[in-house]
Amino acid sequence: MSAPTPTAPLAPAIDGASRECFHCGLPLPERSHFTATVDGEPRPMCCPGCAAVAQAISDLGLGDYYRLRTARPAGAPAVPEFLREARVYDHPAVQQSFVRRLDGEVREAALILEGIVCAACVWLNERHLRQLPGVLAVDINYTTRRARLRWDDARIPLSRILAAVQAIGYRAYPYDPARAQEVLERERKSQLRRLGVAGVLGMQVMTLAVALYAGADGGIEAEYKTFFQWLSLALTLPVLTYSAQPFFRAAWRDLRARQTGMDLPVALGLTLAFGGSLWATLHGAGEVYYDSVVMFVFLLLGGRYLELMARRRASAAAEGLVNRLPALATRLTGDARAPREERVAASALAADDRVLIRPGEQIPADGTVTDGRSSVDEALMTGEGRPLPKATGDRVIAGSLNIESPLQMRVTGAGQDTQLAAMVRLLERALTEKPALARAADRAAHAFIAVVLPSTALVAAYWWQTGSELWLPIAVAMLVVTCPCALSLATPTALTAAAGNLARRGVLVTRANALEHLARATHVIFDKTGTLTEGRLRLTHTETLDALDAAHCLRLAAAVEGASEHPIARALRDVAGGDVPAAHAIVNTPGLGLSGRITDRTYYLGSPAFIAAATGRTISGDRLERLGRDGQGLAVLADGRAPLAAFTFDDPLRADAPALVAGLRGLGKSVLLLSGDHPAAVRRVAAACGIVAYRGELKPADKLARVQQLQRDGAVVAMVGDGVNDAAALAAAHVSIAMGRGAAVTAAAADLILLSDKLADLGAAWHTARKTLRIIRQNIARAAVYNAVALPAAALGYVAPWLAALGMSASSLMVVANALRLVGRRPPWRAEVRETQERFFRRPPPAA
Repeated sequence: MSAPTPTAPLAPAIDGASRECFHCGLPLPERSHFTATVDGEPRPMCCPGCAAVAQAISDLGLGDYYRLRTARPAGAPAVPEFLREARVYDHPAVQQSFVRRLDGEVREAALILEGIVCAACVWLNERHLRQLPGVLAVDINYTTRRARLRWDDARIPLSRILAAVQAIGYRAYPYDPARAQEVLERERKSQLRRLGVAGVLGMQVMTLAVALYAGADGGIEAEYKTFFQWLSLALTLPVLTYSAQPFFRAAWRDLRARQTGMDLPVALGLTLAFGGSLWATLHGAGEVYYDSVVMFVFLLLGGRYLELMARRRASAAAEGLVNRLPALATRLTGDARAPREERVAASALAADDRVLIRPGEQIPADGTVTDGRSSVDEALMTGEGRPLPKATGDRVIAGSLNIESPLQMRVTGAGQDTQLAAMVRLLERALTEKPALARAADRAAHAFIAVVLPSTALVAAYWWQTGSELWLPIAVAMLVVTCPCALSLATPTALTAAAGNLARRGVLVTRANALEHLARATHVIFDKTGTLTEGRLRLTHTETLDALDAAHCLRLAAAVEGASEHPIARALRDVAGGDVPAAHAIVNTPGLGLSGRITDRTYYLGSPAFIAAATGRTISGDRLERLGRDGQGLAVLADGRAPLAAFTFDDPLRADAPALVAGLRGLGKSVLLLSGDHPAAVRRVAAACGIVAYRGELKPADKLARVQQLQRDGAVVAMVGDGVNDAAALAAAHVSIAMGRGAAVTAAAADLILLSDKLADLGAAWHTARKTLRIIRQNIARAAVYNAVALPAAALGYVAPWLAALGMSASSLMVVANALRLVGRRPPWRAEVRETQERFFRRPPPAA
């Protein structure tokens, strides 16, 4: 539309010099790029709200407003108040508690969304935000209402993203447990109030409907019929304007965004039924359907309320991780001998702070115990059901519970740097990402809505042309009975319930596709050390080579290794006891051995080659071969003259490893063992576990090549490992499982992390993955069958509007209830191999 002829100069166009908003006069934020075209010139704007208002004024031909005004809007009312409030989230100090800095200016944050009522709301928000310049990724979990957002802070500040969410009718906040519970509780109370109004008034309308239906057959006087209809209208209006408000609000949001959401057919059905009834009431002719309207609203609200409570239960375990950190902590300051206590926010702790944890308190940060002895419950983080003893020098993790006595600790990681925060980020990534099944279901749901609306119009037109009065209830029933919500709920509800269940068991799901690929895996590859074995050496045999007794040789070896953290050193110290002499002048030769002086003599401990070089004496070949049989570790103790003793070490097999392997083979999986260890040691572990295919002395590249070869042959590969040398193979596998006590780079590449360090829980993960995939398929199939049957039945007039409302609510509840089968309690730990195998795989133990 052309603008009027100018009568007064306008504010300057964008030329780099103007630093205030053309519409409201506020200073322009840094990196602001919002503009509106007024009188053919681009004008600078401070926010999307001002840009939209200014563009609307210009498009309506009201450009004279900017020439004739004598002052800017008082108090800048044109600027959305929410945007002004949201700008506080752009400050680095505020972002420190919920924003992670990635590469360069890239940021990542977890948000909680308010106003999400169906899967279409999730789709609309994701699509809207992904169109913003600078937003790199956004994934929203329907069950938890949590969003994982990644953006380039140099191109768009966080406040603009929050304002963009606000602009389409939703609200987004930085996620914190208290806010999430507040939003959920507010939503629950609101739904309960609306449900109560619909129920109370609906009963009155239904009572009047009984009189109207009875009077239609027995003859009701006209004045009573008219009175009952007007009274039903008065009782239905609050239900429609208050109780049904969420449906109309969501439908209006969809229309403004030019999308077809799942509340649009509901709103159209309510409008048609109420509009037709209102016309009949005003003209005194035709049927009224006020009873169908109130019953429809009541049933839908009841279904959504039950769905909300079911979602709350499904996500309880996953949310439990986030809620583990205490709000306050006791920080110690001043002299270490007489410290002062001060209560501070747990988020204010920093590295090297000293903290006091009293019995019954949760540990607020990662750290090392500096004073005290107690037991700590780490069940939620590791799945370990028994409290673990902690003393000076032991590590403790944020979120665990101190049970017995006070502990003092020095903080090593706080806030976003804790192990708990890393676990939460991994879990958020898994819950907000959408696997292929979920994306396909969402596409089908939106396509279904696009088909339903024109189909309803055609069917209603057909019944209208035949002269039937059923065209209105049939059209309402078609709009109501369709339930694409069930299709969109099928996958996220099941995945959230399964992830929460596994988190309680000590298995952390970090990728959306992990459970699907785990259930479909055809080949399972295990590493040996730290995976099928315990990953710690144990002294198995001491053989004396001189006149000294074995106990004395063991104490000498433990003394030489006294300051070492090598696995052999720990194994020797565990057996030697406390009567160990002091050694000094320790010299370490990396990869070979070490020496040290005890009293006036030098002792050597290391490989046979190291001892031969130090003493000039060697162990006979036959004896050396016997000591090193089966690939066991070997260390030799010598003085300056001759070898004194030889020690052999073994890495014990995990008690539940044979049961896990047997169970996987029983499920039809091909099990392989690939290790970098001595072939004899690999062969011994393979034989103990019943693994036929195994190889030893493999480099990381060899493991990677084997995984890729299996994939080229059409196999779906699952890889289980714990070391740095497994990282490449883990990254290449279809699904990867890292042991929780393994290397950090291994965990970073994994799709699942076994925090409990118990292979029985890994067996439970396979069982849960198969059950999850089966439930997702059941949900999708049931939703598809329901819609395929219900829509034609409604078009033929066999489904009344009230029955359609009942069917729609029931189909969604059926999907959620089916997914809740995945929510279970952790079974008690059983050390016996037979019970572990029978519990998770329902298979008999392998023959001895």
